[in-house]
Amino acid sequence: MNSEARNDARPALRIIPREQHTISRKNISKAALRVLYRLNEAGYDAFLVGGAVRDLLLGGRPKDFDVATSATPDEVKKLFRNCRLIGRRFRLAHVVFGPEIIEVATFRGTGEEEGAEGERHIVDGRIVRDNVWGTIEEDALRRDFRVNAMYYDISDFSVRDYVGGMQDLQDRVLRLIGDPDTRYREDPVRMLRAARLAAKLGFSIDAPAAAPFEELGPLLAEAAPARLFDESLKMFLAGHGLKSFRMLEQCGLLKFLFPATARALKRGDEALRALVEQGLENTDARVAEGKSVTPAFLFAVLLWGEVRDLAQQQIARGKDATEAWARAALQVVGEQCQRVAIPRRFTFTMEEIWSLQPRFEQIQRKKVLRLLAHPRFRAAFDFLLLRAHESPAIRELGLWWDHAQQLPHETLAAALPAHGGGSEPEAATPTAGPARKRRRRKPATKSKPA
Repeated sequence: MNSEARNDARPALRIIPREQHTISRKNISKAALRVLYRLNEAGYDAFLVGGAVRDLLLGGRPKDFDVATSATPDEVKKLFRNCRLIGRRFRLAHVVFGPEIIEVATFRGTGEEEGAEGERHIVDGRIVRDNVWGTIEEDALRRDFRVNAMYYDISDFSVRDYVGGMQDLQDRVLRLIGDPDTRYREDPVRMLRAARLAAKLGFSIDAPAAAPFEELGPLLAEAAPARLFDESLKMFLAGHGLKSFRMLEQCGLLKFLFPATARALKRGDEALRALVEQGLENTDARVAEGKSVTPAFLFAVLLWGEVRDLAQQQIARGKDATEAWARAALQVVGEQCQRVAIPRRFTFTMEEIWSLQPRFEQIQRKKVLRLLAHPRFRAAFDFLLLRAHESPAIRELGLWWDHAQQLPHETLAAALPAHGGGSEPEAATPTAGPARKRRRRKPATKSKPA
């Protein structure tokens, strides 16, 4: 976008009639349609907006549907009994239909006109509250990327494009609305959204939009850690995690979101990079197959390199191995949670996955059987398989444990040394042969008292 278009306070409106676009109401959720129709019938302007419009125009099937309207949040609440108002920074209405939530936002204004309704507070360039109501034209200018500023009009089924979003869809490029420096200072998380959307859509990022990343990336440290956790889930657990990760690296933003990961990868450990990328690829595959995924496993993958290196350093200095792993995990998780607020229920699982890794090397009967019965065994074993690139020994270890799980309990127990011995899998390779029967000893006869 040229500078004139960025600064134009009155964008040129392009109305794309129904016969010239691909959006069909069949692909819009029934809940969203109910909200749109009721607002429209009550005399308010109502539009489907943002990512749903973008994805529908690209032939996708959106999961979330957002609505923009001329009705205020209180007016929306009066229309829907199943509505709740949320947010202080951005006042929104959530209309709830069972598990589905339709987010309804009032048109945002620029706050520059006298008598504007609502309030806006900006601190050091950041918008800390934005509840100034305005027109749809102003609302379009308040959005982040041009491809996210198109509106589907339920009244005539047309698409309204105020800022050139349709052209960007055709060019497959992300362009910011407004001055990039100003827009990122208003909300630093927009930098992460640029990387995520580019990865998800297979778009490039406009050069002026990407230029401030290095300079303004440190501002992400001022974003709410809970918000960065949500953004991380969108990046890594929505089916395009590997592409998002590579885009974060390409844009130079990974070090601001996951500093420990960036440091570990900077040391040139190719096995670690293989582990991280394979973990992300496996997660994407599970999402594509409709299987469950957990943030705990993925965050354990991303932070493994730093945890492993710190633990090994402490062990080399004479620390007890169990304590070394616990301290390393505590240090890395503590640092990461200052950036991304990972809930304790996930960090606890991460720490267990890490602490179980050394136990895979202890091939002794009681320890093997105890580890197999551990509630986190499966997650820890999957993690061990990801570590196959670290060394041939780790690869053999993974094969050994894979085979061990397939054996009957008695067969495995009989094949393992009771104690001592080496930790190499070859020292106690389990076989599928029958377990050797133990000879029962006759109980000693007690002498009768005289």
